[in-house]
Amino acid sequence: MKPLERLLSIARKAVRVIIGLMSGTSADGVSAVVAEIRGCGLDTKFRLIHHNTYPYPREVKERLFTAFRGEASTPEICLLNFVLGELFAQAALSVMEEAGMTRGDVDLVASHGQTVWHQPSLRELGGILVRATLQIGEPAVIAERTGLPVVADFRVRDVAAGGQGAPISAYVDYILFRRERENVAIQNIGGIANVTYIPAGCGPDDVVAFDTGPGNMVIDSLVRLVTGGRKEYDEGGAMAARGRVSSELLRWLMRHPFIRRRPPKTTGREEFGEHFALEVYRRGKVLGLSDEDIVATATAFTVEAIVYSYEHFLPGKVDEVILGGGGCFNKTLVKMLKERLQGVKVSFHEDYGIPAQAKEPLMIAILANEAICGNPNNLPSATGAKHRVTMGKIVV
Repeated sequence: MKPLERLLSIARKAVRVIIGLMSGTSADGVSAVVAEIRGCGLDTKFRLIHHNTYPYPREVKERLFTAFRGEASTPEICLLNFVLGELFAQAALSVMEEAGMTRGDVDLVASHGQTVWHQPSLRELGGILVRATLQIGEPAVIAERTGLPVVADFRVRDVAAGGQGAPISAYVDYILFRRERENVAIQNIGGIANVTYIPAGCGPDDVVAFDTGPGNMVIDSLVRLVTGGRKEYDEGGAMAARGRVSSELLRWLMRHPFIRRRPPKTTGREEFGEHFALEVYRRGKVLGLSDEDIVATATAFTVEAIVYSYEHFLPGKVDEVILGGGGCFNKTLVKMLKERLQGVKVSFHEDYGIPAQAKEPLMIAILANEAICGNPNNLPSATGAKHRVTMGKIVV
C-alpha cells in the first residue's frame, strides 16, 4: 500500500491502536503507552493497553543536560537528535512487545520528542521577530525502525501560528475531563507544573491553561546538588519532610517575575534550570538554612506558585483538582498542596484509570489521533495562538 493510501486507511478506521511516546523536562527517559483510541474529537474514547518508562542511558542524560544549559555544540545536538530517535524507537518496539502485539496490530506511533530549548517570548534576528521551540528525537528514525507512520513535533505548528507551543495538553484535558456542573483544574506536576482549567459546561474556547511555575525541576536540581549527584530527586518528599520552610527564602522565590506574569505563559529550564537552583541554594546558605530546609522551601515554592495562579489567573473557583505527573509521588508536596487547597477535592489521574506515568504519552497519542483525522488539536485560549491548527508532522 502506498504511504498516502495507508494514512487515509488509518484515518477512516473507527478504532486506532497508537503508541504514544513522551519525555518531559525532567528527562528521566521515554514514557510509552499502547492505547486503543475510538473515534475523534469530543467523541474520543480510549483504552489503555500497556505502559512503561525506559530510562535514558546515563551518558545520554548527561549530554542532554549540557544541551539544556545551552552549552552543547551544533554537532552535539545533531548527534543527540538521532541518538534519541533510536531510543524512542526502542521504547516503541519494547512497549509493543510487552503488550503482546506485533507491528501489524499497531496503526501509528506518536512522539513528542525531547524539548532541549523553549523560547516562548518574542526574539528578534535580522529584523524578524519570532518565538521558537526545539524538540529532538528524530521521527524519521522512529518510522524506519518501527515500520510505522509517525506523528511528531507537535509544538512547532502552534508556535508558527503565534502561540507559545504550550501547554499542548489543554485540548486533551478538555476531551477527557470536561464536566457539566463542576469547575475542574487538571494540575500536572512534572519538571514544570501546568494547569488546565475547565469551567462547568464550557466550550473549548473557554478553557484556560498555562504553566504555573516549576514543578519538580528546582527540587530535583537541589537534591542533585546537595547529594553530590548520588540522588536524582527527593524520593517521597523525605528530604523536604525533614526540613522547615523558610518564609524569607519563599518570599524571594515568589517574587520571580514569571509567577506574576499573566497567561498565556510557558516556561522551562531557561528560567528555572540548574542556574536558578544554584542561586536558591546560595541564598539559602546565606540565611543559615540546612540542605533539608532549602529543599523543603523549594517544595513549598512549587505549591505556592500553583495556589497563586489559581487565586489570580483562573476565572472562577475550583471544585476539583486532578493531579498528575511525577510530583504526585512526592508525599510532602501533595500534603502541602492539600493543606493550601482547603475545601477543594483533590484527586489523581489514577482515580480516572490513567496511571501518572501514562498520562503524558497518552495525551500525545490522542493528539496524534486528532492529527491523523485532520482535526485541529491546539487551544488558542491556552497557547495564545491566532487560530486553531493541526499540530504534528507526519513521517511515513
